[in-house]
Amino acid sequence: MTTKAQIAEMVPSQRIEGVFAIANAQLGKTRQDKPYLRCLLSDKTGEAPARKWSISEEEYADLPTDGFVWVEGETQAYQGQLQIIVHNMHVHEPTIEQMKELLPVTSRDIEEMWTECVSLLRSFEHPALLALAELFLEDEYFVESFKRAPAAKALHHSHLGGLLEHSLTLMQIADRICPLYPRINRDIVVMGCFLQDIGKTRELSYDKAFSYTDMGELIGHIVEGTHMLRAKCEVLMREKGVRLPAGLAMVLEHIILSHHGVPEYGAAKMPMTPEAVLVAHIDALDAKTVIAMDAARPERQAAADLGGNFTDKSWALGVKLYKPDPLSAK
Repeated sequence: MTTKAQIAEMVPSQRIEGVFAIANAQLGKTRQDKPYLRCLLSDKTGEAPARKWSISEEEYADLPTDGFVWVEGETQAYQGQLQIIVHNMHVHEPTIEQMKELLPVTSRDIEEMWTECVSLLRSFEHPALLALAELFLEDEYFVESFKRAPAAKALHHSHLGGLLEHSLTLMQIADRICPLYPRINRDIVVMGCFLQDIGKTRELSYDKAFSYTDMGELIGHIVEGTHMLRAKCEVLMREKGVRLPAGLAMVLEHIILSHHGVPEYGAAKMPMTPEAVLVAHIDALDAKTVIAMDAARPERQAAADLGGNFTDKSWALGVKLYKPDPLSAK
Protein backbone atom coordinates (compact mmCIF):
# COMPACT_ATOMS: atom_id res chain seq x y z
CA MET A 1 0.00 0.00 0.00
CA THR A 2 1.37 3.42 -1.00
CA THR A 3 0.85 6.30 1.43
CA LYS A 4 1.79 9.98 1.70
CA ALA A 5 3.52 9.94 5.05
CA GLN A 6 5.33 12.83 6.65
CA ILE A 7 9.01 12.06 7.06
CA ALA A 8 8.85 11.91 10.85
CA GLU A 9 6.11 9.28 10.57
CA MET A 10 7.89 6.99 8.09
CA VAL A 11 8.89 3.47 9.05
CA PRO A 12 11.05 0.97 7.14
CA SER A 13 9.62 -1.06 4.25
CA GLN A 14 6.86 1.45 3.55
CA ARG A 15 5.83 2.48 0.05
CA ILE A 16 5.48 6.25 -0.14
CA GLU A 17 4.26 8.80 -2.63
CA GLY A 18 4.03 12.57 -2.43
CA VAL A 19 5.67 15.96 -2.75
CA PHE A 20 8.89 16.81 -0.94
CA ALA A 21 11.51 19.53 -0.94
CA ILE A 22 14.77 18.40 -2.52
CA ALA A 23 18.24 19.59 -1.56
CA ASN A 24 21.89 18.73 -2.07
CA ALA A 25 21.17 16.66 -5.19
CA GLN A 26 24.37 15.03 -6.49
CA LEU A 27 25.14 12.55 -9.23
CA GLY A 28 27.25 9.66 -8.03
CA LYS A 29 28.62 6.49 -9.64
CA THR A 30 27.87 2.93 -8.55
CA ARG A 31 30.53 0.21 -8.38
CA GLN A 32 29.40 -0.71 -11.88
CA ASP A 33 30.17 2.89 -12.95
CA LYS A 34 26.48 3.70 -13.51
CA PRO A 35 25.09 7.10 -12.47
CA TYR A 36 22.79 7.33 -9.45
CA LEU A 37 21.14 10.21 -7.58
CA ARG A 38 21.79 10.99 -3.94
CA CYS A 39 19.92 13.84 -2.29
CA LEU A 40 17.99 14.95 0.78
CA LEU A 41 14.20 14.98 0.79
CA SER A 42 12.35 16.99 3.42
CA ASP A 43 9.03 18.30 4.63
CA LYS A 44 8.06 20.36 7.65
CA THR A 45 8.63 17.38 9.99
CA GLY A 46 12.19 16.51 9.01
CA GLU A 47 14.51 15.26 6.29
CA ALA A 48 15.81 11.94 5.05
CA PRO A 49 18.58 10.87 2.66
CA ALA A 50 17.33 9.49 -0.65
CA ARG A 51 18.82 7.43 -3.46
CA LYS A 52 17.62 6.79 -7.01
CA TRP A 53 19.74 3.97 -8.34
CA SER A 54 18.80 4.44 -11.98
CA ILE A 55 18.97 7.92 -13.46
CA SER A 56 20.31 9.46 -16.64
CA GLU A 57 22.36 12.63 -16.75
CA GLU A 58 19.49 14.26 -18.66
CA GLU A 59 17.03 13.39 -15.87
CA TYR A 60 19.46 14.74 -13.29
CA ALA A 61 19.87 18.02 -15.21
CA ASP A 62 16.10 18.55 -15.08
CA LEU A 63 15.97 18.42 -11.26
CA PRO A 64 15.82 21.76 -9.40
CA THR A 65 18.80 22.97 -7.41
CA ASP A 66 16.40 24.07 -4.67
CA GLY A 67 12.79 23.19 -5.20
CA PHE A 68 10.15 20.52 -4.96
CA VAL A 69 9.65 17.10 -6.49
CA TRP A 70 6.96 14.45 -6.63
CA VAL A 71 8.39 11.16 -5.45
CA GLU A 72 7.22 7.57 -5.55
CA GLY A 73 9.34 4.99 -3.80
CA GLU A 74 9.89 3.06 -0.61
CA THR A 75 11.69 3.42 2.70
CA GLN A 76 14.41 1.19 4.06
CA ALA A 77 16.63 1.00 7.10
CA TYR A 78 20.32 1.46 6.36
CA GLN A 79 23.06 1.62 9.00
CA GLY A 80 20.64 2.74 11.71
CA GLN A 81 19.08 5.42 9.52
CA LEU A 82 15.90 5.62 7.48
CA GLN A 83 16.46 6.35 3.81
CA ILE A 84 14.16 6.66 0.81
CA ILE A 85 14.72 4.59 -2.32
CA VAL A 86 13.22 6.56 -5.19
CA HIS A 87 11.55 4.73 -8.05
CA ASN A 88 10.07 7.74 -9.84
CA MET A 89 10.69 11.47 -9.42
CA HIS A 90 9.76 14.60 -11.32
CA VAL A 91 9.70 18.34 -10.73
CA HIS A 92 6.55 19.60 -9.01
CA GLU A 93 5.10 23.06 -8.39
CA PRO A 94 3.35 22.78 -5.03
CA THR A 95 0.03 24.38 -4.19
CA ILE A 96 -0.28 26.84 -1.29
CA GLU A 97 -1.71 24.06 0.87
CA GLN A 98 1.16 21.74 -0.02
CA MET A 99 3.66 24.50 0.84
CA LYS A 100 2.30 24.57 4.40
CA GLU A 101 3.26 20.91 4.72
CA LEU A 102 6.70 21.35 3.17
CA LEU A 103 8.35 24.35 4.82
CA PRO A 104 9.46 23.88 8.44
CA VAL A 105 8.38 26.52 10.96
CA THR A 106 9.72 27.31 14.42
CA SER A 107 7.86 25.58 17.24
CA ARG A 108 8.07 28.76 19.31
CA ASP A 109 5.57 31.62 19.22
CA ILE A 110 7.00 34.23 16.84
CA GLU A 111 5.20 37.20 18.40
CA GLU A 112 6.29 36.22 21.90
CA MET A 113 9.89 35.95 20.73
CA TRP A 114 9.67 39.33 19.00
CA THR A 115 8.28 40.95 22.17
CA GLU A 116 11.28 39.61 24.12
CA CYS A 117 13.65 40.86 21.41
CA VAL A 118 12.13 44.35 21.50
CA SER A 119 12.37 44.41 25.30
CA LEU A 120 16.10 43.65 25.17
CA LEU A 121 16.71 46.27 22.47
CA ARG A 122 14.89 48.88 24.55
CA SER A 123 16.97 48.07 27.63
CA PHE A 124 20.07 49.89 26.34
CA GLU A 125 21.49 52.52 28.65
CA HIS A 126 23.20 54.66 25.99
CA PRO A 127 20.63 56.97 24.32
CA ALA A 128 22.35 56.96 20.90
CA LEU A 129 22.42 53.15 20.73
CA LEU A 130 18.81 53.06 21.90
CA ALA A 131 17.90 55.49 19.09
CA LEU A 132 19.65 53.23 16.55
CA ALA A 133 17.72 50.22 17.83
CA GLU A 134 14.43 52.14 17.55
CA LEU A 135 15.24 52.94 13.93
CA PHE A 136 15.36 49.22 13.13
CA LEU A 137 12.13 48.66 15.07
CA GLU A 138 10.36 51.38 13.06
CA ASP A 139 11.25 49.67 9.75
CA GLU A 140 8.15 47.51 9.18
CA TYR A 141 9.51 45.70 6.12
CA PHE A 142 12.72 44.78 7.96
CA VAL A 143 10.79 43.65 11.05
CA GLU A 144 8.51 41.34 9.07
CA SER A 145 11.49 39.85 7.22
CA PHE A 146 13.46 39.43 10.45
CA LYS A 147 10.54 37.62 12.10
CA ARG A 148 9.92 35.25 9.17
CA ALA A 149 13.36 34.43 7.73
CA PRO A 150 15.26 31.22 8.50
CA ALA A 151 18.68 31.59 10.10
CA ALA A 152 20.24 29.33 7.49
CA LYS A 153 19.40 27.36 4.38
CA ALA A 154 20.46 24.24 6.29
CA LEU A 155 22.53 23.29 9.38
CA HIS A 156 20.86 25.26 12.21
CA HIS A 157 17.57 27.12 12.72
CA SER A 158 16.72 26.33 9.10
CA HIS A 159 13.01 27.00 9.45
CA LEU A 160 10.68 29.97 9.16
CA GLY A 161 11.20 32.13 12.23
CA GLY A 162 14.67 30.66 12.71
CA LEU A 163 16.53 33.97 12.35
CA LEU A 164 14.50 35.55 15.15
CA GLU A 165 14.82 32.43 17.28
CA HIS A 166 18.61 32.29 16.87
CA SER A 167 19.15 36.05 17.31
CA LEU A 168 16.96 36.20 20.42
CA THR A 169 18.81 33.28 22.01
CA LEU A 170 22.11 35.08 21.41
CA MET A 171 20.74 38.25 22.97
CA GLN A 172 19.41 36.34 25.98
CA ILE A 173 22.74 34.57 26.50
CA ALA A 174 24.56 37.90 26.27
CA ASP A 175 22.17 39.52 28.74
CA ARG A 176 22.88 36.75 31.25
CA ILE A 177 26.64 36.41 30.95
CA CYS A 178 27.74 40.03 30.47
CA PRO A 179 27.42 40.70 34.23
CA LEU A 180 30.14 38.07 34.72
CA TYR A 181 32.53 40.36 32.80
CA PRO A 182 32.15 43.83 34.37
CA ARG A 183 34.52 45.49 31.90
CA ILE A 184 32.60 44.33 28.83
CA ASN A 185 30.09 46.77 27.28
CA ARG A 186 26.78 44.95 27.62
CA ASP A 187 24.88 47.30 25.27
CA ILE A 188 27.34 46.69 22.42
CA VAL A 189 27.31 42.92 22.91
CA VAL A 190 23.51 42.65 22.95
CA MET A 191 23.20 44.99 19.94
CA GLY A 192 25.91 42.99 18.18
CA CYS A 193 23.96 39.78 18.76
CA PHE A 194 20.91 41.42 17.17
CA LEU A 195 22.86 42.81 14.20
CA GLN A 196 25.19 39.93 13.37
CA ASP A 197 22.76 38.10 11.05
CA ILE A 198 20.44 40.88 9.83
CA GLY A 199 21.84 40.44 6.31
CA LYS A 200 20.10 37.05 6.16
CA THR A 201 16.81 38.89 5.62
CA ARG A 202 18.22 39.64 2.15
CA GLU A 203 20.62 36.73 1.64
CA LEU A 204 17.97 34.01 1.83
CA SER A 205 14.85 33.39 -0.21
CA TYR A 206 12.14 31.62 1.78
CA ASP A 207 8.88 32.13 -0.07
CA LYS A 208 9.32 28.67 -1.62
CA ALA A 209 12.22 26.33 -1.00
CA PHE A 210 14.96 27.87 1.10
CA SER A 211 17.64 29.15 -1.27
CA TYR A 212 20.03 32.03 -1.80
CA THR A 213 19.01 35.25 -3.52
CA ASP A 214 21.29 36.76 -6.16
CA MET A 215 22.51 39.14 -3.45
CA GLY A 216 23.15 36.19 -1.18
CA GLU A 217 25.25 34.47 -3.82
CA LEU A 218 27.22 37.56 -4.85
CA ILE A 219 27.49 39.58 -1.61
CA GLY A 220 26.46 37.43 1.36
CA HIS A 221 24.84 38.26 4.68
CA ILE A 222 28.01 39.39 6.43
CA VAL A 223 28.84 42.20 4.01
CA GLU A 224 25.19 43.05 3.38
CA GLY A 225 24.63 43.32 7.13
CA THR A 226 27.26 46.05 7.34
CA HIS A 227 25.55 47.86 4.43
CA MET A 228 22.22 47.73 6.27
CA LEU A 229 23.79 49.01 9.49
CA ARG A 230 25.62 51.84 7.73
CA ALA A 231 22.41 52.94 5.98
CA LYS A 232 20.57 53.09 9.31
CA CYS A 233 23.41 55.10 10.91
CA GLU A 234 23.18 57.64 8.09
CA VAL A 235 19.40 57.94 8.49
CA LEU A 236 19.84 58.32 12.25
CA MET A 237 22.06 61.36 11.76
CA ARG A 238 20.27 62.86 8.75
CA GLU A 239 16.64 62.45 9.82
CA LYS A 240 16.80 62.06 13.60
CA GLY A 241 19.71 64.39 14.29
CA VAL A 242 21.45 61.74 16.41
CA ARG A 243 25.18 61.25 15.95
CA LEU A 244 26.66 58.02 17.30
CA PRO A 245 29.74 58.29 19.53
CA ALA A 246 32.99 58.15 17.59
CA GLY A 247 33.92 54.58 16.75
CA LEU A 248 30.58 52.99 17.72
CA ALA A 249 29.37 52.34 14.15
CA MET A 250 32.79 50.93 13.32
CA VAL A 251 32.89 48.45 16.21
CA LEU A 252 29.31 47.33 15.44
CA GLU A 253 30.28 46.76 11.79
CA HIS A 254 33.33 44.85 13.02
CA ILE A 255 31.09 42.53 15.04
CA ILE A 256 29.08 41.71 11.91
CA LEU A 257 32.24 41.17 9.85
CA SER A 258 33.90 38.96 12.46
CA HIS A 259 31.06 37.01 14.07
CA HIS A 260 31.93 33.78 12.21
CA GLY A 261 35.20 33.80 14.12
CA VAL A 262 37.72 32.73 11.49
CA PRO A 263 38.06 33.20 7.72
CA GLU A 264 37.57 29.46 7.11
CA TYR A 265 33.99 29.88 8.36
CA GLY A 266 33.35 33.02 6.33
CA ALA A 267 34.50 35.78 8.69
CA ALA A 268 35.78 38.86 6.85
CA LYS A 269 37.90 39.77 9.89
CA MET A 270 39.01 37.98 13.04
CA PRO A 271 37.29 39.34 16.19
CA MET A 272 39.47 42.19 17.46
CA THR A 273 37.49 43.79 20.28
CA PRO A 274 36.37 42.16 23.55
CA GLU A 275 32.73 42.55 22.47
CA ALA A 276 33.37 40.99 19.05
CA VAL A 277 35.16 38.04 20.66
CA LEU A 278 32.21 37.45 22.97
CA VAL A 279 29.60 37.72 20.20
CA ALA A 280 31.51 35.25 18.00
CA HIS A 281 31.66 32.72 20.82
CA ILE A 282 27.99 33.16 21.72
CA ASP A 283 27.02 32.68 18.07
CA ALA A 284 29.08 29.48 17.81
CA LEU A 285 27.70 28.24 21.13
CA ASP A 286 24.09 28.45 19.98
CA ALA A 287 24.64 27.27 16.41
CA LYS A 288 26.74 24.23 17.33
CA THR A 289 24.54 23.23 20.26
CA VAL A 290 21.42 23.35 18.09
CA ILE A 291 23.14 21.33 15.35
CA ALA A 292 24.11 18.70 17.94
CA MET A 293 20.66 18.58 19.53
CA ASP A 294 18.85 18.39 16.19
CA ALA A 295 21.02 15.44 15.16
CA ALA A 296 21.12 13.49 18.43
CA ARG A 297 17.86 14.45 20.13
CA PRO A 298 15.49 15.96 17.57
CA GLU A 299 12.51 17.91 18.84
CA ARG A 300 10.19 15.57 16.97
CA GLN A 301 11.09 11.91 17.33
CA ALA A 302 10.87 9.70 14.26
CA ALA A 303 8.17 7.05 14.22
CA ALA A 304 10.74 4.31 13.66
CA ASP A 305 13.46 3.65 16.22
CA LEU A 306 16.23 2.04 14.17
CA GLY A 307 18.55 1.64 17.13
CA GLY A 308 22.17 2.68 17.44
CA ASN A 309 23.74 5.05 19.94
CA PHE A 310 25.43 7.30 17.39
CA THR A 311 24.29 9.59 14.61
CA ASP A 312 25.93 9.74 11.21
CA LYS A 313 29.01 11.95 11.18
CA SER A 314 27.96 15.58 11.37
CA TRP A 315 29.56 17.57 8.55
CA ALA A 316 29.27 20.79 10.57
CA LEU A 317 30.78 19.37 13.77
CA GLY A 318 33.14 16.81 12.26
CA VAL A 319 32.07 13.98 14.60
CA LYS A 320 29.39 11.38 15.16
CA LEU A 321 27.18 12.28 18.12
CA TYR A 322 26.24 10.03 21.03
CA LYS A 323 22.46 10.10 21.27
CA PRO A 324 21.48 8.78 24.74
CA ASP A 325 21.06 11.10 27.72
CA PRO A 326 22.03 8.84 30.64
CA LEU A 327 20.13 10.95 33.19
CA SER A 328 16.87 10.70 31.29
CA ALA A 329 16.96 6.91 30.91
CA LYS A 330 14.05 5.14 32.56
